Amino acid sequence: MRKTLLLLLFFVFSSFLTLNLQAEQQVKLVDLQKLDPTIVVELVYATEDNFTGQAVYPQGSRAYLREEVAEKLLRVQKKLKKIGLSLKVWDAYRPLSVQYKFWEIYPVPGFVADPKIGSNHNRGAAVDVTLVDSKGKELAMPTKFDDFTEKAGRDYYDLPAEAIKNRQILEDYMVSEGFVPLRTEWWHFDDENVKNYPVLDIPIDKVKSEK
Repeated sequence: MRKTLLLLLFFVFSSFLTLNLQAEQQVKLVDLQKLDPTIVVELVYATEDNFTGQAVYPQGSRAYLREEVAEKLLRVQKKLKKIGLSLKVWDAYRPLSVQYKFWEIYPVPGFVADPKIGSNHNRGAAVDVTLVDSKGKELAMPTKFDDFTEKAGRDYYDLPAEAIKNRQILEDYMVSEGFVPLRTEWWHFDDENVKNYPVLDIPIDKVKSEK
């Protein structure tokens, strides 16, 4: 009886892993810069210049998003280019395994998502962005990326007028295409349908982008 039960549990677990692997293989993650080379990409977590103090993505990593989400971001970029601005991407799709590393270092909800639930970055449906001018220079914003203070919040206004203005421009253009801003981080935006997408753990260097 016990042997039969163990075999049944093994079969169920193996089936679950197989289905999960098949589901991940069917996910369409696309390379943002292949779709639009004018989008500036600087993946902070592929360098040591981030809150972890270490590179958690392989060198030369690309910025990926789900195809539907990427299409919305491309529309934002198109609108921004009309006023002489461009998006700069700091982070996009993030494997769940990396989220566990983040949680070990800084387990503070509101700034780092609990990996047991999963970050929306893990779903390929969240992006961290800022604005740059026509020469690629970053516009003034409230804080640097990954600032875990109240100054990074959208409700914080004890800031230079230029930073407040630029923060609002970024938010308005992102919201216009279906992105939802995170209250505690001026740079973070989720796709409005983010909860429709499952959490993924495909290593960035293993992503097979069709575009």
